[in-house]
Amino acid sequence: MSCPRSWPASPTSACWPSGADIAGLADRLSARIREQGPLRFDEYVEACLYDPAGGFYTSGGAAGRRGDFITSPEVGPLFGTVLARWMDGVWERLGRPVGFTVVEVGAGRGTLARSVLAAAPACMADGRYVAVERSSALRADLPSGVERLSDLPSGVERLSDLPDGAVTGVVVANELLDNLAFRLLEATGGAWHEVRVGVGDEGFVEVVGEAVDLAGLPEPVDGARIPLQDEAAAWVRRALGRVDRGAVLAFDYASTTVDLAARPWDEWLRTYRGHDRGGPPLGAPGSQDVTVEVAVDRLPGDPTVTTQAAFLRTHGIDDLVDEGRRLWEAGAAAGDLAAMRARSRIAESEALLDEAGLGAFAALEWTVERLGS
Repeated sequence: MSCPRSWPASPTSACWPSGADIAGLADRLSARIREQGPLRFDEYVEACLYDPAGGFYTSGGAAGRRGDFITSPEVGPLFGTVLARWMDGVWERLGRPVGFTVVEVGAGRGTLARSVLAAAPACMADGRYVAVERSSALRADLPSGVERLSDLPSGVERLSDLPDGAVTGVVVANELLDNLAFRLLEATGGAWHEVRVGVGDEGFVEVVGEAVDLAGLPEPVDGARIPLQDEAAAWVRRALGRVDRGAVLAFDYASTTVDLAARPWDEWLRTYRGHDRGGPPLGAPGSQDVTVEVAVDRLPGDPTVTTQAAFLRTHGIDDLVDEGRRLWEAGAAAGDLAAMRARSRIAESEALLDEAGLGAFAALEWTVERLGS
């Protein structure tokens, strides 16, 4: 394997999310392992990202220019403007229902919510925008709002989980599935085995555990690794269950289990911190984001799968860029602020459509239309 098998259990760098109890998390995990035995990899990742005291996200790690990585909403408002068009398209298809609900999961500090609402989608004239963010530290920075407004909403409702009951509308998640805890399997002796996290003399270590026999796994070629994204699959099921009529839309870097098994595992299991690649996943838990490419074949339902670039083009990004170019040309001489904003669409679109970057992300769309609705 290309990454070492043992990493220090205690942090040595000062570049952690503010407020994170990184040393405490490492000590707690070490004590838990010594008491209960090696952790499954998803249990370790769950603690790294969401431990109440020392998890990366619960301690302030986030997307954004002042955060740890840039996602499509942080590029600028154009991404949200295109999504507003898509939302209106779903609303139109459903017959323009009153009370159309947009549920954004993994909303972070509300960047996408602000962009969508600023675009004034028609579906929100008598609608509801719900921003779901698990991290209380990030929820504190979301724009405030109310559950429903009779006019265009200027804010959002803030929740820590999906709202109760079924809604007519859409559930949207941008780069969420890759941040849900995942198991890790390694092929050895002609079978897939659970990879667990133990503690050695010098820190956290990988422990090859029990054999795993599940349907649909690729041939176990010794040395190969694959993720098992049970949490991502469970989230999709829950999201689909919350939509009575409408759609679920997720953007993420994605692949298939067969493809992942054929690639070096440190290509698809990545860490990030401070706008750069982080260290090994077993190094200093809580100090960095831990992500994995999404194996679409392990997700439920039958989503339509396109690239982000193709999705954005289908829903009018080129028209918006052309409009921005015309507004810029008309208002540039006068230094018009609206013209300056319109001009930024050109640079934003280049980043969002980049086939070597964000444009290559997968757009996964599940259409929901329940019988009798």
